[in-house]
Amino acid sequence: MKEALEVLDNVRLNFSPTGLVALNITIAFIMFGVALDIKIEHFKQLIMRPKSVIVGVISQFVLLPAVTFLFVILLNPTPTVALGMLLIASCPGGNISNFMSALAKGNLALSVSLTAIATLSATFMTPINFALWGDLFINIYNNQGAGDYLVPIKIDFFQMVQTVVILLGIPVIAGLLIAQYFPVLTHRIKKPIRKISIVIFIGFVIALLSANFEHFMKFIHLVFLIVLIHNGLALLAGFSISSIFRLPRIDKRTITIETGIQNSGLALVLMFNPKIFPPELELGGMTIIAAWWGVWHILSGFAVSSFMARFKLTR
Repeated sequence: MKEALEVLDNVRLNFSPTGLVALNITIAFIMFGVALDIKIEHFKQLIMRPKSVIVGVISQFVLLPAVTFLFVILLNPTPTVALGMLLIASCPGGNISNFMSALAKGNLALSVSLTAIATLSATFMTPINFALWGDLFINIYNNQGAGDYLVPIKIDFFQMVQTVVILLGIPVIAGLLIAQYFPVLTHRIKKPIRKISIVIFIGFVIALLSANFEHFMKFIHLVFLIVLIHNGLALLAGFSISSIFRLPRIDKRTITIETGIQNSGLALVLMFNPKIFPPELELGGMTIIAAWWGVWHILSGFAVSSFMARFKLTR
């Protein structure tokens, strides 16, 4: 396995910052549609009963990195693949998790709150988790050569604030206000916006695949099973911890999705930042893992959300 994965280190993906901007604009539009189903009272309930929020944060930043570390130890892949998995697990939940929670008929206010908290917390939790678990991996396997890849991660706090405001704050507030003061208009536009959102997401999946289609076709057999199991463990971790703490089923759905949908876009931005990872480092294993995760968690998110939505909420 390790010898086969070594070929990934020389892979160079086509990464487009312009495409990331377009994706962010799309996410803002989707968040507006999601917010049409949220009421201000939902956020008040979370403040009064914060248990689900606390469990969600623990699941995201404590349980998932720990579970990923155990999987990495069992798998013992190449350093770049291992550290790529750990970096993915150290990132906050992806913004599309809110859309997936809406499809799953989960707690949308909880989903939005967890995304906002996780995104801001990532400025210090992502570097801490990547350094902690990455260092443990290197020490256990005595693979000092991997130390070159365990670089200090720096995330601009104000940039993350800007991201939360643009992708979450403005669209959610706009959606809340329109739903509050224009209920007839809201009823008319909710379904069309949801359908358009699904079409847009499918388009982005196709675009991401086509941009690196040759690489995916050539190397997908090496990472497909790894990402599938990793993502499955993430979903299972979110469901398990919310079940242990006996959260309402609607909150279980949200925390499951929030833990299983990771911000692989942030991971790729960090990997392609020459101030963090020097250009001379061969990061093919890390980038392939993050890029395929970005595709796969959309597919698995749709599947899991659709499955959840088939069952009625009893509690």
